[in-house]
Amino acid sequence: MKVSLFTTCLGELFYVDVLKDVTEVLERLGCDVNLPKGQVCCGQPAYNSGYLADAKKAAKQMIRVFGNVDYIVSPSGSCSAMFRGYPEMFADEPEWKLKAEALADKTYEFTQFIVHVLGVEDVGAVYHARAAWHTSCHMTRLLGEREAHYKLLSHVKGLELVPLANSYDCCGFGGTFAVKMEPISKQMVDEKVRHIEETKADLLIGADCGCLMNIGGRMSRLGKPIKVRHIAQILNHREEGGGHNANENRRSAIL
Repeated sequence: MKVSLFTTCLGELFYVDVLKDVTEVLERLGCDVNLPKGQVCCGQPAYNSGYLADAKKAAKQMIRVFGNVDYIVSPSGSCSAMFRGYPEMFADEPEWKLKAEALADKTYEFTQFIVHVLGVEDVGAVYHARAAWHTSCHMTRLLGEREAHYKLLSHVKGLELVPLANSYDCCGFGGTFAVKMEPISKQMVDEKVRHIEETKADLLIGADCGCLMNIGGRMSRLGKPIKVRHIAQILNHREEGGGHNANENRRSAIL
């Protein structure tokens, strides 16, 4: 099965290791992963800020880049939801709307693709930790995905997943919202951090790099010891030879 990776802006700039983990998990599950050239921003920041013409320009470039691929997989529910929303953006341009609909139909968030397309719930991961799960807004409310991540994490050997109070509350990132409404955003992320601390978890897992950057950054500034990981980093963690992670060992040797 051929899969084209949509890297996202945050993935390329800040979370390259997550992109590596996504690729390695998919390849281990039998996928042929490729990286189409010419990718740009999905257009969400411009669209959410009311700059429709700029958002359409970005969207048309992405439709050109991914128009002829089989499947599109992204490590971000937020950016995947933007792809799914392209048909509505081009409601007044019939030709582009048809192309946008074709693109939306083959776009999946990483965990969605594994569970609903590949039909896999156990990827053979091992990760010993007490963890809480952060539910990102766009993944649940726009993509409507609420189960795939739980199914995958429930099969991770050694992982104890604990409930997070008000887990469906926004972390306060919201893209440009965190910049335009900084005082409100700060209060929202502080509340999220308090709830995470209440779980006594040593690890927070999520599926959107924007949320993880926001929460992780705030916890770092507050001096909290809780680690933050993308779900791909958990699913690609396997132990071999005395409990060491083979993937991390290999990368350390290269560096």
